Amino acid sequence: MSEQVNVLPIPTNAIGNSLGNSLGHSVDNPVGHSAGNRAAAHWRDYLELTKPKVVAMMILTSVIGMLLAVSGLPSLQVLVFGNAGIALLAGAAAVINHVVDQKVDVVMARTHKRPVATGRITAVDGLLFAGVLALSGMAILMLLVNSLTAWLTLASLVGYAGVYTLFLKRATPQNIVIGGLAGAMPPLLGWTAVTGQVDGHALLLVLIIFAWTPPHFWALAIHRKEEYAKARIPMLPVTHGNYYTELHILLYTLILLSVSLLPFVTGMSGMIYLVGALVLGLRFLQYAIRLLRGDDRRVALNTFKYSITYLMALFVVLLVDHYAFI
Repeated sequence: MSEQVNVLPIPTNAIGNSLGNSLGHSVDNPVGHSAGNRAAAHWRDYLELTKPKVVAMMILTSVIGMLLAVSGLPSLQVLVFGNAGIALLAGAAAVINHVVDQKVDVVMARTHKRPVATGRITAVDGLLFAGVLALSGMAILMLLVNSLTAWLTLASLVGYAGVYTLFLKRATPQNIVIGGLAGAMPPLLGWTAVTGQVDGHALLLVLIIFAWTPPHFWALAIHRKEEYAKARIPMLPVTHGNYYTELHILLYTLILLSVSLLPFVTGMSGMIYLVGALVLGLRFLQYAIRLLRGDDRRVALNTFKYSITYLMALFVVLLVDHYAFI
């Protein structure tokens, strides 16, 4: 199958323009909001800035990392304050993402109603809010958990909000592969919150999410290809076409299936997890094959949705296996 590749010209000053457009007073806004007619911000707008659904999924993997780190249960203090600190820093990174992507968000149907994109919250107010969240999260982790978790969580914030959002997202179609490490950190953060040290098994959990990220986001990118092209974001379907992306989704799904078996191979888990990982992984592989054969936006969206179910179910099965063999 051959298809025309649409390579986007990415200006060399894309990073500076992105940040400048986010902090400036004038933005091309198709929904018609301006500083003069901006509606007053509601608390729900600030909550939306933190991407609560994404943070909730991250906290799920963080909690599971905490529970897997010990044979029994971690202390209530670590469970509460560890996840609170991680959530606050993750929320701060999400807010920065909203601010930096303001000009991109206004031209995409999926994001044009976001608070910063519409002008309900200014870029300056958003950055101040991010600062409060980040400082609060660091204080909680440093004072009530441990410094290793605090610094690793801060590094994740810098990786996502700085390296990925400011640079990689606009610089290369491999953005999500390189930048995926920041989003894969929560299980390790949960583990270190309990133990105060980095463990090989915790790194396996990071590796699973790292391998899961490309097929997860590329499926969505196929579904939203026209919007990414309009926003001049060089996602893989935009720069190399759908078939090339679908082939890479299939390859990364095979990698993910292999990586997901490592907890069993290393003795971290037992047969319950092995069966669950195989069933979930083979189902993911089925979606990837259907996508490669069909080149259908609806299949791409269904693949994206299943990828979320897959990751949540895989970690829950790992947790069930952990406690079943104590």
